[in-house]
Amino acid sequence: MTDTFDHRQVRRAFSRAAHHYDDASALQREVASRLMEQLDYLDDPALNRAPPQLVVDIGCGPGHATAAMQKRWPKAHVIGLDLAQPMLRQARTQAGGWLPSFLPGVARRPDWLCADARALPLRDGSVDVLFSNLCLQWVEDLPAVFAGFRRVLKPDGLLLVSTFGPYTLHELREAFAEADNAPHVSPFASIAQFGDAMIAAGFRNPVLDRDEFVLGHDDLASLMRELRTLGATNAMHDRRRSLTGRSRFARAAQAYEPWRRDGRLPATWEVIYAHAWGPQPGTPIRVGGVDEVRVPAHGIPVRKRT
Repeated sequence: MTDTFDHRQVRRAFSRAAHHYDDASALQREVASRLMEQLDYLDDPALNRAPPQLVVDIGCGPGHATAAMQKRWPKAHVIGLDLAQPMLRQARTQAGGWLPSFLPGVARRPDWLCADARALPLRDGSVDVLFSNLCLQWVEDLPAVFAGFRRVLKPDGLLLVSTFGPYTLHELREAFAEADNAPHVSPFASIAQFGDAMIAAGFRNPVLDRDEFVLGHDDLASLMRELRTLGATNAMHDRRRSLTGRSRFARAAQAYEPWRRDGRLPATWEVIYAHAWGPQPGTPIRVGGVDEVRVPAHGIPVRKRT
């Protein structure tokens, strides 16, 4: 299978965006805040759950959610994981300023790990809380990544994720379609595809929800600048490798104008939220519609010849 995304380009784009990401990431922080409200499940006294020991923030970016979870559970081992090393350096620097005032006298600080969400370097069944805010839109093989999440999550551990849905930036997609035939906006999985991938991986009791945010911009150029600041540039393998010429950009800008409302060009962001619980060992993973049961090698009886 050919990857939809050029993951080296994804890494480069977010590496370049690291120092200025916070200047344009108000939406990302709002979505993270709404996603983190669901962590209250773990603190419900009726559940009688022990505080988490290992918490992992996948696609942590500049580390806001990582630091907030370290504040929430000061004795937990919290790891911020990201594909872009400059993002992790920025997170480490910023968290050093955030956490002393949050946790006076507490030495525990997050660890930062440069790794790919598609190949987590974590032990099987080791994670109590796996959190990922607006990272999975860069992953084309959702069943595979959820199988990896299921592998590292403890039974009854909490998976909490968000991603962008297919209605995201539909105005921009349609405007550029008037200018040329090259793809300019990434494809995004639907809420049904997202839920199916979670169920296929065997997660228990998945719950999904969605929001729509519409942000206004003065013109197409200002929207494109914001996307570059966020690192949300076109990273598809079949993207146009040359610069978008003035004439094509002008045609796209003209095609965008009918969307203008109250003097602003709208940009729609569809956000999908999901949470689920880690399954018990031996729960099947569905591969191509077939149940596949994973059995550890030491659990397979061996008949010895005499």
